[in-house]
Amino acid sequence: MSNGGRSGYSAHVHYLVYTDGAARGNPGPAAIGIVIQDGTGHTVYESSRTLGVHTNNEAEYLALIAALQYLREAKVQAADFHLDSELVVRQINGEYRVKEPRLKALHGQAIMLLNAVPKHSIRHVPRARNARADELANEALDAAADPPAGA
Repeated sequence: MSNGGRSGYSAHVHYLVYTDGAARGNPGPAAIGIVIQDGTGHTVYESSRTLGVHTNNEAEYLALIAALQYLREAKVQAADFHLDSELVVRQINGEYRVKEPRLKALHGQAIMLLNAVPKHSIRHVPRARNARADELANEALDAAADPPAGA
């Protein structure tokens, strides 16, 4: 699901970005959820989609990367990222080394995209504070698991 619109975006607003990746099985079917809010807390963008088979950590990185790609296209200059993956937050912030080869590639892509958002912070938040992004990722997984009625 995506509203797709970029109206209301401004390079001078400080955005709040919530991302979540989910995998059922590790690896297993995976999906992402993204919520972007303006400085007043108004949601300006939501997105969710399935990813195929990935680990949970890969899904977390892919959610962050998808949000960063959107922000780059919108030319956003300031954003606070809220993730419930402590591993991804600590790796992006340089507190943990990235050892797993597939995560190294995703980490490098995320760091490159972060350079397009000059003012940013990445924080770990409890899952409860990331509820909508979590809900979006799980809705995408549920929709992929349940065939449409009459199919």
